Amino acid sequence: MDVKKEVLDILNDIIGEDVSGQMDEDLFDSGLLDSMATVELLLDLENKFGIQAPVSEFNRDDWNTPNKIVAKVQSLMG
Repeated sequence: MDVKKEVLDILNDIIGEDVSGQMDEDLFDSGLLDSMATVELLLDLENKFGIQAPVSEFNRDDWNTPNKIVAKVQSLMG
């Protein structure tokens, strides 16, 4: 499974635009992700990858760029 591609597909669906060229862009500062989109993102990632990413343990600084999201998913996958 190509984790990066799958994460980008999920982000593209939620955000409504391709962020593959913005891998280090802060998605919160740019207004592309907000609290509701974050919940949707975490649920989609849990369903797709079989990981546990509880909102209660969410730290925005660990999830604010596409690269960080990919790395976090990979670390949660083991």
